[in-house]
Amino acid sequence: MRVYVVDNGGQWTHREWRVLTYLGVESKIVPNTTPFDEIADVDGLVLSGGAPRVGVDASAMGRNGEYIDRADFPVLGICAGHQFMALHLGGDAKPSKVPEFGKARLVVDKHDTLFDGLPGTFDVWESHNDEVAALPPDFERLAHSENCGVQAMRSLKRPLFGVQFHPEVEHTQFGSEIFKNFLKVCEAR
Repeated sequence: MRVYVVDNGGQWTHREWRVLTYLGVESKIVPNTTPFDEIADVDGLVLSGGAPRVGVDASAMGRNGEYIDRADFPVLGICAGHQFMALHLGGDAKPSKVPEFGKARLVVDKHDTLFDGLPGTFDVWESHNDEVAALPPDFERLAHSENCGVQAMRSLKRPLFGVQFHPEVEHTQFGSEIFKNFLKVCEAR
């Protein structure tokens, strides 16, 4: 199985690649300017977190919109990738009322797909000034925290997922399991 990580300038992009590699997946990091045709044969794509303030300047996210529009494979957006996915598909991303940095308590609203087999609450690691302010059409919320209403979401029509927190860092409980659950979707396609 091949799952690539799109580099949006995030501080933990290499950790996303590393987790996928540890899970036995063929992976590599690609710039967010890579033409879609060069990655079209992957089994899944991770849109990394990033330095861009998506709620302020989504244009800094390179070709992420093209990847989302053209993908016939599962896509997981993390942090800025999650925010961009929401904004690009008709939702909204704005500066957070309470930016989150460090530990937060995640509350799972739906144990669907990404959170299959996981507890109803657990600790996750955050690093964001912006957040999803409104879900795109045909998306549902999967999780929230005290200060962030949309910690995780999924499309009801396509295998598109987003998480605000960072499952790739060791401080997030069950981070590897979240990636494994995403890989199950990639295998099933």
